[in-house]
Amino acid sequence: MLATFCLRLACGLACALLVLNPGQVNPRFYRVQFLTILGLTALAAVVVQTRVEISLWLGLSATMLCAFNGSLVWSLHEAPGGRVAVAMTIITSLVTLGITAYSMPMTTADEVIAPPALGWKMADDVTSAFVLGAATTAMLMGHSYLIAPTMSLTPLLRLLALLATALVVRMALAGVGLWSWTAGHSQGNLNDETVLWLPLRWGLGFVAPLVLGWLAWQTAKIRSTQSATGILYVAVIFCFLGELTSQLLVRNTGFVL
Repeated sequence: MLATFCLRLACGLACALLVLNPGQVNPRFYRVQFLTILGLTALAAVVVQTRVEISLWLGLSATMLCAFNGSLVWSLHEAPGGRVAVAMTIITSLVTLGITAYSMPMTTADEVIAPPALGWKMADDVTSAFVLGAATTAMLMGHSYLIAPTMSLTPLLRLLALLATALVVRMALAGVGLWSWTAGHSQGNLNDETVLWLPLRWGLGFVAPLVLGWLAWQTAKIRSTQSATGILYVAVIFCFLGELTSQLLVRNTGFVL
């Protein structure tokens, strides 16, 4: 579970760079972003160790290589090939997520419950990655205004819009999963553990980040970026808790909830 979470976050951090304009963001931000991706991917590799196929090791190695290359490129003057480095890191991280979904079959807590199909697993991975990546990148972007207070607000506002979009898409996927699960099961299957985790997942994972994202948007528009950053700190924690809870629910029910 930890390896999947790390890979989702790394992929999301790379994808979030697509909405940014390099002319409006200090190259140092890109460099830190790539180093974070490198560290998360390395942590995932340590967690899985020797339990996976060679294809996943190749994917992990390619992602780490691209992330390291991106950190070097964005350390150079005018970052030659910087956008290419972003694209390559996104591609390798997405491929690695796909290999993870295929080569590491998900097991459920109950052997009677079938794990999600490959398509559902990939949709789960990608939508989760966008939520985690958008929230974390927006929070990190907020820090940039502490050392560059006159920087354009466009990057932060774009990331907040990406976060809202990612949350809505993620909520739609979880809603379909919840409907599919309840349609095929009696309400008796809502055991004590599921009843405990499901409201937590929706409350902390969806409702709270949406409200906090709106608050961050309003404070950012009046250039209260320090307040927006503080709000995004809490939003990131809630997104992390929500996505970790989602992984537990998938393990318990076999559905993306």
